[in-house]
Amino acid sequence: MSNLNKHAKLCERFRAASRHAQHLFATMPQRTTAQAYERGNAVQLSGSSPDASAFPQLIKSLGCHAVTVHAHVLKLGFMSDRYIRNAVLCYYAKYGPFLCALSLFDEMSDRGIVDWNSMLSGFWKWSSKEDACKVFDEMPERNVVSWTVMVSGLARAGELEEARRVFELMPERSVVSWNAVLSGYVKNGLPDECLFLFNKMMNSSVRPNETSWVTVISACASKGDLQLARTLVQQLEESQVNLNFYVKTALIDMYAKCGCLEKASEMFATMKDRNSVTWNTMISAYIREGDIQTARKLFNRMHAKDVISWNTMISGYVQHGQWTRAIELFKEMWLLNNMKPDEFTMSSVIAACGHLGILEFGRSVVDYIAENRIPLSLSGYNSLIFFYSRCGSLEEGKKIFEEMPKRDVFSYNSLISGLAANGNGYEVLKLLKKMKNDGIEPDAITYIGILTALSHSGQLDEGFRVFAMIKTPTVDHYACMVDLLGRAGRLDEARSLISEMSVKPHSGVFGALLNASRIHKRVDLGEFAAKELFELEPENSGNYILLSNIYASNRRWKEVEKLRKMMRERGVLKTVGSSWLEFRGKIHRFVSGDQSHYRLDDIYKVLEDLGKRMRTMGYIADRSCVLRDVEDEEKEEMVRAHSEKLAVGFGLLVLEGGTVIRVVKNLRICEDCHVFIKMVSKLEKRVIMVRDNNRFHSFKDGKCSCNDYW
Repeated sequence: MSNLNKHAKLCERFRAASRHAQHLFATMPQRTTAQAYERGNAVQLSGSSPDASAFPQLIKSLGCHAVTVHAHVLKLGFMSDRYIRNAVLCYYAKYGPFLCALSLFDEMSDRGIVDWNSMLSGFWKWSSKEDACKVFDEMPERNVVSWTVMVSGLARAGELEEARRVFELMPERSVVSWNAVLSGYVKNGLPDECLFLFNKMMNSSVRPNETSWVTVISACASKGDLQLARTLVQQLEESQVNLNFYVKTALIDMYAKCGCLEKASEMFATMKDRNSVTWNTMISAYIREGDIQTARKLFNRMHAKDVISWNTMISGYVQHGQWTRAIELFKEMWLLNNMKPDEFTMSSVIAACGHLGILEFGRSVVDYIAENRIPLSLSGYNSLIFFYSRCGSLEEGKKIFEEMPKRDVFSYNSLISGLAANGNGYEVLKLLKKMKNDGIEPDAITYIGILTALSHSGQLDEGFRVFAMIKTPTVDHYACMVDLLGRAGRLDEARSLISEMSVKPHSGVFGALLNASRIHKRVDLGEFAAKELFELEPENSGNYILLSNIYASNRRWKEVEKLRKMMRERGVLKTVGSSWLEFRGKIHRFVSGDQSHYRLDDIYKVLEDLGKRMRTMGYIADRSCVLRDVEDEEKEEMVRAHSEKLAVGFGLLVLEGGTVIRVVKNLRICEDCHVFIKMVSKLEKRVIMVRDNNRFHSFKDGKCSCNDYW
């Protein structure tokens, strides 16, 4: 190769400015057809001496940009060359339009096995299994490539039994043939079959290559069996396999999923040829272990983050309930690093917005999806339903649901959970009927959502009817029934149901009974439920608080003090009540007795003014939720500073009239705040929506959507 040719190749390889390549090309004394096309100058063809041998490689090297070459091949009369003809056929079979490949194949009078294989690959590429099988049956002869293409296509289509049958019929197998079946088993969630077949491969004449090992290591990783992993590593060492970074990355993932994060970390530390896949694997490993802090440190150390890196970290925050950090990282990805998000990013961010209940920012994310035409899969649409439902915008969630081209059980569950949080029992039952009419079988989550909705709406008889539909009730379904009976005041029946359960009750069951005991002031059942809960989850402060509420409502202050002492001795810290709302893209948080917010003085003035106006209407603060035996004036002051009241006060200050005030609270709203916000909605003529950890409360004209049943 001349120096000019070498320089031209270097310009192309290192993406030099086009003027440099053009200058070198212009000074070359001789140019072949391939060089003319590689410079992107088909016009130069007229001044070159085209040779047929260059075209097959040229078409292959240009990939999806080779369409213009076909015209020149026809013009030059080279289509009679079988190698050129097959290159053109391969191009259309791979990149389309596939009808051109069909037409070309039909015109061939002397089809070779390479042509048949190209069409076979094309039919699988364009998802035409029936035609692929027909071509395979019609082939006058087959080679190992023909059989392998068929096995690979069937495996990718999820037809594992048929793929295995064809594989067993193969007169000759290559390592690619074995890898096709192995990969098919792993991708379709059948690791045991993969491992069994790999053992057969080890005893065959075909030696596994690096791709085989990566596949089988992935199968082992999905099983999470450390002993199996060690056996596999021993086989790997005995086979003296070259541990390229793909194999090493698979091993890191395997060790992490088998609970040996230390070994995974050691291997990662020794790797010199790390790429983004390796880094992402390690970050995912720490996230799975719940060590989000170390995962973030690794993420920060990455020099070249790809979209998967950002997605891994963002979804990690979402999975571990750190929704604000997920959104902050998304903003950093999008605004500061100019990294274009994909559907997975948007689904995670939308989910975070739903958990936080921030409708304003979530809508801007939805607008971004529409403006940038980011295609949404079924799971993406499900995320949207979840988002709107969790933000109290059920009508928008229903609209998404109705417009979906296809729905699955998760689509229904997302909408059902939203309806349940709003206590829409009748609508949930209609949705269950529609679900069955659509041929979608309800799962355990579906029935939990339905029973929760019926509990919140007080539909006891319907609850029993739905419970009877469940073939094998889980402990969560029993918890829903205990809640349903408890809210309806039938606490003794709820306790009887617990004793008759076919499964061992968990904290959710006794928690439902404890909450019902608080509502109906049943000290005996409250003590029974709390005793069980103190054993099951001794560090959960909510159980102590609920029992304290029962004692306080009965003015049994000695028992309240005993519980407080027990909490101190056990090191149980009371969960701080916090509420937040969104304003101008920022989340404003408040805690009970807050002294930190920059508009705190104004907020207390608003609340004081409202209190005066309410007292003229007969409002008296409910002090029963104060768990201390102090003077009534002090109790009233403590109740006045509850976080949801502060958040509502801030909303009244900054949000224009007519705007819905949307507040999210991490704990259950107390009775006094519930009455207070009802009166605020009437006095200020505002719609106020509060989502607590139990359900939605939509306050309007002095009434609440829960009908005081929560």
